[in-house]
Amino acid sequence: MKTSKTARREGKALFQACRVNGVLDDSRVRATVSEVIARKPRGYVGILEHFQRLVKLDIRRRTARIENAVETPPALMKELTATLEKRYGPGLEVSFWVNPALIGGLRIQVGSDIFDSSVVARLNDLAASF
Repeated sequence: MKTSKTARREGKALFQACRVNGVLDDSRVRATVSEVIARKPRGYVGILEHFQRLVKLDIRRRTARIENAVETPPALMKELTATLEKRYGPGLEVSFWVNPALIGGLRIQVGSDIFDSSVVARLNDLAASF
């Protein structure tokens, strides 16, 4: 089903109203959804679908996954978190994962941005160049 222009505009306005200092506020999101469901304005399903899409995109954009071949030391965790928050802004949810398949190095994914300095990625690039 295609979302109407009005529903997209209203969904975007609701999304903007749920942001506090550039970061999405969970309690405002819940309250907004409850209020829209209670009022049931014209085209509310389309409004909520577009609102949900925007919320999912924001959550994905504010989520960082850092993979390392070995357990990441706490000092490096703090440094990486600070660097990513400086680049992507406040409210970033950072998670650290151990992935022995990387052999060495790091793989960082924030939203659709991927920074891969792992040994496996370098070996794959080298293999592709032959």
